[in-house]
Amino acid sequence: MLNWKEVKKIINEIAYERGLDVESVWESLASAFASAYRKEFGKKEQKIVAKIEPEKDKVLFFLEKIVVDDAYLTEHKIPFTPERYIYLNEALKENKEAKVGDLILIPLEPKEGFGRIAAQTAKQVILQKLKEKEKDTLYNDFKSKEGEVISGIVQRVDEKFVFLDVGKTIAILPRSEQIPGEFYRPGQRLRVYLLSVQLDKKSLNIVVSRSFPKFVTKLFELEVPEIAQGLVRIVSLVRDPGVKTKMAVESLDPKIDPVGAVVGQRGVRINAVISELGQERIDVVKYSQDPKEYIVNALSPAKVLEVRLLEKNVALAIVNKEQLSLAIGKEGQNVRMASKLTGWKIDVKSMEEVKELEEKAKDGIKVEEEKKKKEKKENEKNEPKKSE
Repeated sequence: MLNWKEVKKIINEIAYERGLDVESVWESLASAFASAYRKEFGKKEQKIVAKIEPEKDKVLFFLEKIVVDDAYLTEHKIPFTPERYIYLNEALKENKEAKVGDLILIPLEPKEGFGRIAAQTAKQVILQKLKEKEKDTLYNDFKSKEGEVISGIVQRVDEKFVFLDVGKTIAILPRSEQIPGEFYRPGQRLRVYLLSVQLDKKSLNIVVSRSFPKFVTKLFELEVPEIAQGLVRIVSLVRDPGVKTKMAVESLDPKIDPVGAVVGQRGVRINAVISELGQERIDVVKYSQDPKEYIVNALSPAKVLEVRLLEKNVALAIVNKEQLSLAIGKEGQNVRMASKLTGWKIDVKSMEEVKELEEKAKDGIKVEEEKKKKEKKENEKNEPKKSE
């Protein structure tokens, strides 16, 4: 037999502790009872409806049918099946106000032995409802943190994923979102960027990242109060995960040095972020609306002598010969990142190279001028003399 007192107690406790709607739990329970009743005592084609009356400690079952006549069946092109349809003359015996097209509920007799089935069904429904609510709660909680930095503890590591305990659920860190060369071990606490949160019928999927560029931005927001307060702004950031990040900042308060604020006294702020990123190098440069000045800053730590703006979004940066390799960087990394940071395609040359090119250009102009003069003389020489 179903212990209604116990069922009411459990439903009320769950509703209170988990923030569930009591009515929705009773509705889910009634739907489950109807399904169990049809499976045990009814036919597949039938639609069974259950109505629970908690105050009377009982559940009523009905067979739902559609009221039809021959014209209705012809119009809708459906065959008559007694499990789903009832003719109007029969329906009027159950309900004097029945009309064609109405849904009518025909009471069913209680079945002996259903109490045991109902008790088991009630338990399953309550547990399922609890799981759904917990999943919804977790989804809403983590969805609100999407795009933020969260902490987690490494639970398991395999070839494709790192599984993190992020509180009541597990997040996955795919290989594509890991910092190259970084190793993870169970029990290790990590900060990660919450990339996406998705909920489907089966599970809650939380994907996190440590290589996403905004991860660095968010770490600086946590470490630098001036950024969190909006006094210093990160204008642009480019990242080669695990190797180097280059970041341009500007101050919205003339009294604040943006680079100094980000670096912190004795580098304490920037070192905290570098440590979190596994010693990834970070260049912080000052943003400028003047493209020449911005490009000079972006190519740091190299010292730039001059910047020439050529065609649209193409610039030439001139440095001393001993600064050339530093300005270009290993495998062109520094100039490539500076180009992405500024939005300008930057070509770096030494002063000696520029002078050599300029000399060649001058020599080329002289040769061309001499050639034109020679051609002019030849043309004049070959012109026929005017007759007197």
